[in-house]
Amino acid sequence: MIKVADRYSGLVWRDNPNRQARKTWRPARDAFRVESSPCPATGKSRAEPDEYPVMTDSSPATDPDFPADDPAAVAEVIQEARLWRKDGWTARVIKNEDDDGWAVEMIKDGEPEPALVGPWTMGRDKKNPKPLDTSAFNTLVKTASEVLRRHEQQLRALLHKRVSVQTAEGDVDVMLDIVPDEYEPYALVSAIDAFGEQLAQARVGPNFKLTKARAEAWAEGGFGRIE
Repeated sequence: MIKVADRYSGLVWRDNPNRQARKTWRPARDAFRVESSPCPATGKSRAEPDEYPVMTDSSPATDPDFPADDPAAVAEVIQEARLWRKDGWTARVIKNEDDDGWAVEMIKDGEPEPALVGPWTMGRDKKNPKPLDTSAFNTLVKTASEVLRRHEQQLRALLHKRVSVQTAEGDVDVMLDIVPDEYEPYALVSAIDAFGEQLAQARVGPNFKLTKARAEAWAEGGFGRIE
């Protein structure tokens, strides 16, 4: 018969002689010891203490209800016929509002509006949309990313403009930067010399048009008030 003596609680568990002793976890390496007595059937010892592994504080504890990684940091992957979400993008097949067909919209994570909306192929039954798949999703992601890139380039061109002028001190870049504030938008006109040093800066309205003539006039006036 096998007895397991707990040095902390003083409890002793008795087990069936035909089964191994129950093992329990304790915070120290020698938290429990195994005492064996000869088996009535064979007359031999059932087990030696070193046959029973001991878990210590260094043993990793895992719980399926509390994963090591934060679930919020891991994006949910969805691969359905009309909804595909992966790698920061969501493709959704929707009903086309203009006709009886179908459309697909591509939404980037964190954005309120879709980056791309386009027609979607009808399925073989000529009624339901064609299911999304990996190839189609990758193509949609590439197209939507290109649309966003072109949009950012256009926005940058609208918000930033540069004109180079020549002065007695050397070449000067006059730059216009529009600040699209929601309540009080404005723009800043700056003069930068060839060494990257800012010579002057003036605040103007968001509708200010920077031209070469205006930049030259500003430079000739000593970068004072800009008209």
